[in-house]
Amino acid sequence: MIGWGDVYKVVAATAPLYFALLLGYGSVRWWRIFTREQCDAVNRLVAFFALPFFTFEFTLHTDPFQVNYRAVAADVVSKAVIVAAIAVWARFHRGVDGAGAWAITSFSLSTLTNSLVVGVPMARAMYGEWAQQLVVQLSVFQAIVWLTLLLFVLEVRKAAIGMYIVPAESASSPEAVIKGGGVDVEAANGEAAAAVVGVGRPTVWRLFKTVAHKLALNPNTYASFVGITWACVANRLHIELPSVLEGSVLIMSKSGTGMAMFSMGLFMAQQEKILACGPSLAALGLALKFALGPAAMAVGSIAVGLRGDVLRVAIIQAALPQSITSFIFAKEYGLHADVLSTAVIFGMLFSLPLLVGFYIVLEIIR
Repeated sequence: MIGWGDVYKVVAATAPLYFALLLGYGSVRWWRIFTREQCDAVNRLVAFFALPFFTFEFTLHTDPFQVNYRAVAADVVSKAVIVAAIAVWARFHRGVDGAGAWAITSFSLSTLTNSLVVGVPMARAMYGEWAQQLVVQLSVFQAIVWLTLLLFVLEVRKAAIGMYIVPAESASSPEAVIKGGGVDVEAANGEAAAAVVGVGRPTVWRLFKTVAHKLALNPNTYASFVGITWACVANRLHIELPSVLEGSVLIMSKSGTGMAMFSMGLFMAQQEKILACGPSLAALGLALKFALGPAAMAVGSIAVGLRGDVLRVAIIQAALPQSITSFIFAKEYGLHADVLSTAVIFGMLFSLPLLVGFYIVLEIIR
């Protein structure tokens, strides 16, 4: 049962994140330390250095031979349910401007969770050590599969817009929007699939090569795979990472979450309002996170035969607040960063009472 001491542990784990957020916000809004270009550079630092080391560090310490594969299967089924629901929505909104972009953002909102910061202390308080290990396992699986898939889709979208939309816009207007060596995808109108076919339209193969090249240069692509590979070797042969390498990884890993929240504070300070995306989109994001995600996980868990407390933990971990990494990727690729930042910030504020509510309800229907 959850006590006040357990509540304090969750608050103690999340409060430092808001401290980093406040420092980032004040650095721009009050103290004018960073320019807009410098803020973009900070986010790039987080995206290409801090987060890969953070992912690598927690992945290499997992035990792949103790994974609850039925829970992982439930996670896969739940994501398939969400993708099917989003596909149906996109099918009926095909003509709507930006439908494809909203499909990507909706997937992020309903599937990607902040498991390590909030999920680990909550799971331990509710169900014990085994529940904490289950949350960590699903977090590792998220890093290996779902965040990598999100990165791939974002790269495909960015490359497609650069190849299909910008040449067509350049032919009709010299004011094609370029940002940071790539396309400012927030400024591009419509989706690549709906772009006007122009002279020299690239082939799918060229698109594939461009995306493959970008992913090959992105350390996030390797972080989780190298980490889980080492984890397999280390647990099978009972060896440890040399202390000099462990320390080198750890010094960068510790900066990951804090710098991500700092970057979010920088982003917030550049917006006109604290609720950057407006109340309607904020409510939509919270509904996708705390309603669609857990409902899909319940369907997936029951479908693969999860029962008892494992089923309850699976549902509760799906209701954890929004992944901070999803905001960093959204900011880096210019895709609804305002919606993701709002989901992270307010999701963590609402998550504690909501998670306790999930726990009580699931215990009542035991």
